[in-house]
Amino acid sequence: MLSLPRLSRLLGLILVGLAPSLALAQAKPVSATVARCGQGWLETIDGYPVLHLKGTPWELGYQQGVLLKERVRSNMHNLLEKKAKEKVKLGPVMIKPRQVIESIVAVQRPHVPAKYFEEMEGLAAGAELELKDVIAANFIPEMFHCSGFALMNSATRDGTLYHGRVLDYGIDWGLQDHAVVTVVEPNGGVPFVNVTYAGFIGSVTGMNAEHVSIGEMGGGGLGHWAGVPMALLLREALETARDLDQAIAVFRENPRTCQYFYVLADGKTNRAVGMEGSWDTFTVLNPGEKHPLLPSALDDAVLLSAGDRYQELCKRAKAGHGTFDAETALRLMDRPVAMKSNLHNVLFEPKSTRFWVANASTDRQPAATQKYYRFQLSELLQRKPDVKAAEIPLAPRGTVREAAAAR
Repeated sequence: MLSLPRLSRLLGLILVGLAPSLALAQAKPVSATVARCGQGWLETIDGYPVLHLKGTPWELGYQQGVLLKERVRSNMHNLLEKKAKEKVKLGPVMIKPRQVIESIVAVQRPHVPAKYFEEMEGLAAGAELELKDVIAANFIPEMFHCSGFALMNSATRDGTLYHGRVLDYGIDWGLQDHAVVTVVEPNGGVPFVNVTYAGFIGSVTGMNAEHVSIGEMGGGGLGHWAGVPMALLLREALETARDLDQAIAVFRENPRTCQYFYVLADGKTNRAVGMEGSWDTFTVLNPGEKHPLLPSALDDAVLLSAGDRYQELCKRAKAGHGTFDAETALRLMDRPVAMKSNLHNVLFEPKSTRFWVANASTDRQPAATQKYYRFQLSELLQRKPDVKAAEIPLAPRGTVREAAAAR
C-alpha cells in the first residue's frame, strides 16, 4: 500500500503504450570514431558521445576511464571538489555530501557484488584517479531523489508500448555537460544501454537487448543505507533480466535501501508496471489498477504523481488516450510535468529498442525544452569502430595495480 507521504514525494509516473511516429524520423546521422581501447570504443553520433564498452568488469571500467578521461576527470572534480563540499538539504538538515558518502559506502559494501568494485577500479586506473574518489562519486546518487512515466494497448494509437522517463535531479550540478549514451556488453550478461554521465557505472535510466526498460524516481527514507545502492540494483536488473518478471525479481529479492519508485516495461509482452522498492516495502502497481490515493486511473495506464503535476499528467493522459504516438508521448514530458530541475528526458520504445534522449543545457534550461536525439540499441550493438581511429592500449588489471602501488 502506498502511503500519502510516499506518494507526495513521487514527482511523476505514467504507464501507457504508444505508437511510433514518422514525424520523429531523421536523416542518416553523422558519426565519427574518436578512439578505441580493447573491444571498447568512443564515437559521436550527430555530436552526441556514444561509448561502447565490452568485456570483463575491469575492462568495462578501464575502457570508460581512458576513452572518456577528460570528461570523467572534469565531472569527478566538479562533483567531489566543488558540489560535494557545498551544503545541501538532505531531509530536515543541511549537510556536506562528502561528509557522509564514506559512511554510506562502508554500510553498503557488503551488499555490492565484487564485480562492480572491480569495474570502478578499472575506471579509476583508466582515468588516472584515486579509487576512493571514483567510489565516492558512484555512491552519490544514493543521496538524491527524482521522476518518470510510460503508456500501452488501448491508451495508444496502435497499442505499441512506450516508456517515458523524466529525471529531475539537480540541474545545477552540471551533470548535463558530461552526458553520454553508454552501450555495455558485459561478459556473460545481457547487453544494455545506459543513459548516463561520464564516470558512473550504475544506472538510473536504461534498456537492455531483451527489450526491458527501467527508470527510477526517488522518495523518502533517507538514512536507510543497508542494501544494494539503487543505481547498482537497477544496473543489475538491466544486465541480468530477460523479461519483466525477472527484472521485478531483482528488486524484490535483493536488500534495498531508502525509498525509490520505478517504471519497468517489457516490449516483448507489452507489459509495464509501476513499483515501489524500499527498505521495508515492496509494491507492484499494474496498469489501470485503482488505488484510494490515485483516483484518476485509466485503462492500460498507471498515473502516479503529486499535486499540480499529478493533475496535469491526468489531464494530458485523458485527453490523448487512444491516440498517443511517439511524438505526442514526448510532449507528455513537457513542463510543468518536468520540473525546472529537469536533467534528462528519455522515451523508450522497448519492442524496437528505439529511444529518444534530451538533456538540460549548460545554462540550466530544462531537458524538456531541448533537442531530442534518436538512437536504437539494436543498431548501436551492430556498429563497428573505424579501424583507422587512434587506439589506446588496454592495460591488464594486475599491471596497472602494481604500477599504482609503485608510485
